[in-house]
Amino acid sequence: MRSATFFLIAITGPILADEPLPKILAPHFKPPDEYANDFGGYKSPLRLNDGTEIKTADDWKRRRQEILKTWNDLMGPWPKRIENPKVEVIEKEHVDNYTRQHIRLEVAPDRMTEDAYLLVPDGKGPFPAVVVVFYDAATGVGLGKKTMRDFALQLTRRGFVTLSLGSAPETYYPNLESCKLQPLSYHAYVAGNCRTALANRDDVDPKRIGIVGHSYGGKWAMFAACLDDQFACCVTSDPGIVFDEKRSNVNYWEPWYLGFEPGIKRKAGIPSDKNPRTGPYKTMMEQGRDLHELHALMAPRPFLVSGGSEDLVERWKPLNHSIAVNKLLGYENRVGLTLRKGHDPTEESNEQLYAFFEHFLKAK
Repeated sequence: MRSATFFLIAITGPILADEPLPKILAPHFKPPDEYANDFGGYKSPLRLNDGTEIKTADDWKRRRQEILKTWNDLMGPWPKRIENPKVEVIEKEHVDNYTRQHIRLEVAPDRMTEDAYLLVPDGKGPFPAVVVVFYDAATGVGLGKKTMRDFALQLTRRGFVTLSLGSAPETYYPNLESCKLQPLSYHAYVAGNCRTALANRDDVDPKRIGIVGHSYGGKWAMFAACLDDQFACCVTSDPGIVFDEKRSNVNYWEPWYLGFEPGIKRKAGIPSDKNPRTGPYKTMMEQGRDLHELHALMAPRPFLVSGGSEDLVERWKPLNHSIAVNKLLGYENRVGLTLRKGHDPTEESNEQLYAFFEHFLKAK
C-alpha cells in the first residue's frame, strides 16, 4: 500500500495543465455579460479579517490559512485523520467491464460503514478516482431504483475507480450528547478518510482523486473538497452553494448541517423571529460570512457547480470571488456553473459532469 501523505503542491501536474476546455464545458466557465465582475454583497476573500488587501500569491497562502482556521474554529475540531482506513470486502462481483465490491470501510475512529461500494474498471492502473456521496451508496452504483444519480457507475465505465458512499454513520460525532463538531464538517472528515482509502490503493493515482455529490451529497462534496486540499477537484450538484434563507432546501441552518447547538432543539424550517438561528450558522450570519469563503479554498483546484433549481445563474456572483482568487494565482478556467431547470440531474448535466472529470483528472 502506498502512503497517503502528499500535499496541495503535489496536484499541480497534469491535472492543472492549461489545456483548452472541451466544447461541452467551455461556455460554462465564464459568467454571462450581465454577471461578469458582479461580486454581489459578498465580502471579498481577498482581504484578511483585519481588512488588509491580498495582492500576491504569497499573501494568499496566509489568507487561505486564516479562512481555514476561522471556519474550523466555528465548526469544531476534526478527529485525528486515519492514515490507513480499514477496508473489508463483503461481496465481490465482476460486471461488464468493471469489478464491483460491497465493502466495509473505516470512516472515523471506531466507525465502520457497510454502506459503501468500490468499483474498479478492467485494465491496468493507476486510474483516476472519484468519491461519490449521497444518502445511500447503492444509488451511486446503479443498484435499485433507476435514477440519473448513478455517478459512480457511469464514471467507472469511463475509466475511473469510484467509491460510492452512503450517509455517514452517526450524524453527531461521536454522539449527540458529546458532539463538538458540526455534522457537515464531520461529513467532510469522513469523505477525506475515504479519499485516503483510495489513495492507498496501488491501482489509484493519489494525485487524481475528485469528489461529487447531488443535493445533500452536493453539500457534503463541497465541504469535503474545500476543507481537504488533497481532493484534486470537485463537482457539487445543486446543493445551494451559498446561504439563502429564501429557499427552504438551502438549509444550512438545520442542526444536521451547521446549526447544531448543544442543549437546544430548534424546529425545522427557515429561520424567523419565532424560530431563530442556532449554532455556528447563527455566528456565521452575524459575522457576515458565507460559503464563498470556502469556495475560495478550492483555488486553483477545479470546481464545477452543476446548478438546477437551487443554484441559478445569479450564483455567478459568489463564484466571481473564486475566479478572482484563481486570477491572482495565475489560473483561468477553474470555476464553472452549468444550469438546468429542475433540481434532479439530467442527461445533459451528467454529460457535463463526466466531461469535467475526464478533462481534469485523466492523464494528458
